[in-house]
Amino acid sequence: MKKSVGMIEALGQSEIFLEFQERLSRVAPVDRPVLLMGERGTGKELAASRLHFLSKRWQGPLVALNCAALAPSLLESELFGYEKGAFTGAVQRRAGRFEVADGGTLFLDEIGNIPMEVQEKILRVVEYSVFERVGSSTPVEVDVRIIAATNADLESLVEGGMFKRDLLDRLSFEVLFVPPLRERRGDILLLANHFATRMAFELDRETMPQFSGDAVALLESYPWPGNVRELKNVVERAVYRSDSDLIADIVFDPFISPYEERRPLGPESETSDEPEASPAADPLSGPLKEAVWELKVQMLERALEQAKYNQKKAAEILGLTYHQFRGLYRQYRKEKG
Repeated sequence: MKKSVGMIEALGQSEIFLEFQERLSRVAPVDRPVLLMGERGTGKELAASRLHFLSKRWQGPLVALNCAALAPSLLESELFGYEKGAFTGAVQRRAGRFEVADGGTLFLDEIGNIPMEVQEKILRVVEYSVFERVGSSTPVEVDVRIIAATNADLESLVEGGMFKRDLLDRLSFEVLFVPPLRERRGDILLLANHFATRMAFELDRETMPQFSGDAVALLESYPWPGNVRELKNVVERAVYRSDSDLIADIVFDPFISPYEERRPLGPESETSDEPEASPAADPLSGPLKEAVWELKVQMLERALEQAKYNQKKAAEILGLTYHQFRGLYRQYRKEKG
């Protein structure tokens, strides 16, 4: 059940990404706990890996544990190990993650899921570098640096009595906030090309894929709630589905059924609880040319949102061919740009 973390090169050239890497590199050699805060998919495990390999412990083990992946009853024995006969099924002594990480780094992901009784034992290790295996009263000494990560609001958990203030204080010698992808717009295409190239290589394709202008615009305008992990999935899917080296079709939501009935965009589709448009937002006010264009923009944006930014689906919603939609979308991007 042991999970190892490999050293993977981080990719990015945006100012916010480089600032984060500078802060990470500065604290890496300091032998103190570090707390990584960030949304899902931002690369907290990768940041932990870099912290370890840039530290003085780089030749020691790097051991990781996702605290949300285990039941609370199993977490204590997984972290601290157990003695033979400590419980049913304990047929021999087993070392826990702290012992395995001795001389190196222990990465605790999703620490907000650790139960209070286990937090007590972790606090003791942090303060005194000793603990007891489950079923034993003999102290075990270890030399471990802890890197913790979470996307939870730990301050709120402390106020709610679900996380120990003393442990939070000890783990937060430095707190690094991993930037979300929406704040790293300059890195999106760089990462997309990287993932696309790797996928093409995996598929044994002889030429490297390229993204069309519209595909680039979609990738760079999408909010990426799943961050880099979501980008990787979207790009790999696009490369795999494409029959040519030019990637034009980007599917953000693979769960949209092609068999769903299209919702009509007429007056009958409007619900009574929607707010009425204000006179200032009325597309029929003003000169005819501008009013027609404003109506097109509103319908285009609504269709893209409804189709989860799938251009082919949006074209169907609008009753256009894909070629007609692409022409309208290019004009829209030009006007917006």
